[in-house]
Amino acid sequence: MTQTADTPAPSGKQMLSERVHARLRDAIMRGVYAPEQALKPQELAKEYKVSLAVVREALVRVVGEGLADRLPNRGFAVPALSDRRWQEITEARRTIEPVVLRMAVERGDIEWEARVRAAHHRLSRTPVRAAEEGESYSSVWAEAHRVFHRTLLEGCGNPVLLDTFDRLWTASELARRWSGHRTPARDHVGEHKRLEAAALARDADAAAQLLDRHLTRTAAALSPDDDCSHPQGKSRDASR
Repeated sequence: MTQTADTPAPSGKQMLSERVHARLRDAIMRGVYAPEQALKPQELAKEYKVSLAVVREALVRVVGEGLADRLPNRGFAVPALSDRRWQEITEARRTIEPVVLRMAVERGDIEWEARVRAAHHRLSRTPVRAAEEGESYSSVWAEAHRVFHRTLLEGCGNPVLLDTFDRLWTASELARRWSGHRTPARDHVGEHKRLEAAALARDADAAAQLLDRHLTRTAAALSPDDDCSHPQGKSRDASR
């Protein structure tokens, strides 16, 4: 975060909370915790060597990002790997993102066009898979993918809509990482190239339709297998 004369310096507690949130978020995204596994504040506080207040603050933040659930009288847990949940997320994305993309195509300026071109160039030059990361999509490609999709929408100029995109993207990214090892081959390069071309041609109808199809294919790829209790096949004891 950029510091200005009018911005108070973050306190030690705030910095500690940021670090714990980042570690917890990364652990959930990497599959350290199994779907539906309890996230127990006392155990996390002991593991991270911080107070319960700091851990609870981090847990509330990952709940807000869609990476954990707050269950009545049961504390916190990693989301369940359920077909219904991910289809609901995709339904929300298919409802919102094509509309936002249409706004971006209509409102975006030349600087937006330049950012879209740069984001697509980076994505197209980034390998989808990394040998050291097995069969899953590489983390570098995943970030380039996120940046491309967000950049496409940034032309809308509405930060509230972009915040909604961020939350939905994070939730669907968790599902995509869990499902990455069984995702069928797709023409990612072609799909993204067509999206970029339609957006920069200012063809709002075509861009919205292409994005809807893109999200539909993603939803089909994320439908979980019956026997997939954990994405990596290795995790901490889910009964914890």
